[in-house]
Amino acid sequence: MCKRGQLPIVFLLLALFPVVSAQEVVTGLQVNRMVRDYVTNLLKSKGAADTLELPFFDDFSSSSPVPDSEKWEDSYAFINNSYPVNQPTLGVATLDALDSNGAIYEHASKYQFEADRLTSRPLNLEGTAVDNFYLSFFYQPQGIADNPEAADSLALHFYSPINLEWYSVWSVTGSELHNFKPVIIHINDPRYLAKGFRLRFINYASLSSSVNDPAMTGNADHWHIDYVRVDRNRNEADTIMHDVAFTLPLRSALNNYESMPWDQFRDWFLTEQGSSITLNYRNNDNIVRNVTRSFKIDDLYSGATVYSSIQSATNMDPFQDISADIPQIYTFNNSNPDSALFMITGILRSDDFDPRVNDTIKYLQRFSNYFAYDDGTSESGYGIIGEGSRNAMAVCRFRSYNQDTIGAVMISFNESLLGANNRAFDIVILADNNGIPGDIIYSEDEVMVETGNSLNGFATYRLSNPVPVHGYFYAGWRQRSETFLNAGLDLNTPNNGRMFYFLNDNWNTSSVSGILMIRAVMGISQSSSVTDNLHHYPEPLKIWPVPVSQILNLESGALPAAGDEIIITDSSGRVVFRDKWNNRIDVSRLLPGIYMIEVRSGNRPAARAKFLKTG
Repeated sequence: MCKRGQLPIVFLLLALFPVVSAQEVVTGLQVNRMVRDYVTNLLKSKGAADTLELPFFDDFSSSSPVPDSEKWEDSYAFINNSYPVNQPTLGVATLDALDSNGAIYEHASKYQFEADRLTSRPLNLEGTAVDNFYLSFFYQPQGIADNPEAADSLALHFYSPINLEWYSVWSVTGSELHNFKPVIIHINDPRYLAKGFRLRFINYASLSSSVNDPAMTGNADHWHIDYVRVDRNRNEADTIMHDVAFTLPLRSALNNYESMPWDQFRDWFLTEQGSSITLNYRNNDNIVRNVTRSFKIDDLYSGATVYSSIQSATNMDPFQDISADIPQIYTFNNSNPDSALFMITGILRSDDFDPRVNDTIKYLQRFSNYFAYDDGTSESGYGIIGEGSRNAMAVCRFRSYNQDTIGAVMISFNESLLGANNRAFDIVILADNNGIPGDIIYSEDEVMVETGNSLNGFATYRLSNPVPVHGYFYAGWRQRSETFLNAGLDLNTPNNGRMFYFLNDNWNTSSVSGILMIRAVMGISQSSSVTDNLHHYPEPLKIWPVPVSQILNLESGALPAAGDEIIITDSSGRVVFRDKWNNRIDVSRLLPGIYMIEVRSGNRPAARAKFLKTG
């Protein structure tokens, strides 16, 4: 995610039909694909203890999209760094109107309903009031998404293991965005001071009553929670976190793209190579802290650390935010002809008492065969709707530095209620006309919206005839009706004037703050997904998540058949795994690195893909 201030999001909710005039529309997600796929395929209980001892602390800096099962009983909250604004640490727990499967609650309505909740494991609060047990946390409404209205609320309940009942102890009504606010609550009622105490946050939400198109009904009423802490021997002023922490993730080390074709980068690295790596971090303490920052780059194909930089220690004032541009001298390079993968790691070092969970961040710098601006996750949906929107177009501008061909367009469409987004459209490629889209040089007509099976949901639309391009060109869609095409919108990446829409015979620069999740795949023979599937195999192999740490999920056309087997080899070609076909494979024992997975049928190769195994 890029550093941002408050990114305004315009929710244009259309109440009456027919719509008077066509316009751009941004709406909330109907499905959080990251949560759904994680819960469906990956979530494992870690076998938490029956009762947790104090202190209880979570700043939600985990890379998992669901709460830590050792600390929390349920998985309704979304752990992310996509939705909050000016968060105190990297990662928050977001409560919204999507359930633990990432879909809008079945009982959701325009009237207030109980939506997400976040429930702690049982805690041991055996003691007396003189132990001074306190709970503290930080909260924020809205972030960059939808604000909870005055009739909505965020509530906190305590569970009494003595009375076996839940009690409401705190709540706040909905409002528009403000900075994270601290809350501290004295836990001194004897009914809570026992083994088995629990706490629970609940989001009471309501869907908009002004949306009639199911394709536009979206997520709503976001609350973000951070720095949850329960401990004894505290007081009502104890809301300061003695912590220096990263606040934003790393982003691409390239000047313009999140990812670009490896062959073009190698020819034009002087243009695209960024001059620095930006580290964003904050001193959440009320005293001066001494901090050393560093970063390193690992070539994941070779396994070697190719660059490291350690900056001298500097003092940070209390509550100071720093955005540091660390000079990057290393030029990405290796001998691989078609792709490359580098892990960039940022590290903070401060006092020994500082929590370490939020002092390291990682970013995967990809070089493959496509141009991409987006960070891989959508926070909202985008479309054009209204009278006059038939034949409307939405495109992104790309630049091919070399004479090349575009062979496919990747688009991440959002899932929608009742399959309302299941519509036909045209893929369009346009020439440049002095900085705006010009003539249509190719169209692939009447393709269908697909929501994709990979974790980030991209569907790949191959062009029947690859299109020669050189310099600036535009790729996107043309709609065939006045209905809403719900495409993914990455709100954390500004479009910087590279996103356009066509209405009433005119091209307009988009007024929204994010970027459409559209990618241009270069070359004649293209892979069928971002997982680098090899095109010459008869059956495409879809794998997710990528990268993977524990369970790798597989899907491959007509497979499985009797006798089919799976073989995994490392970067040196050594076989590290061999077994009969299974659509779920435990790769947790593999060392971090790049692997090739191949499905063989009758001792002949049937499908193949690359994947990255992380620690």
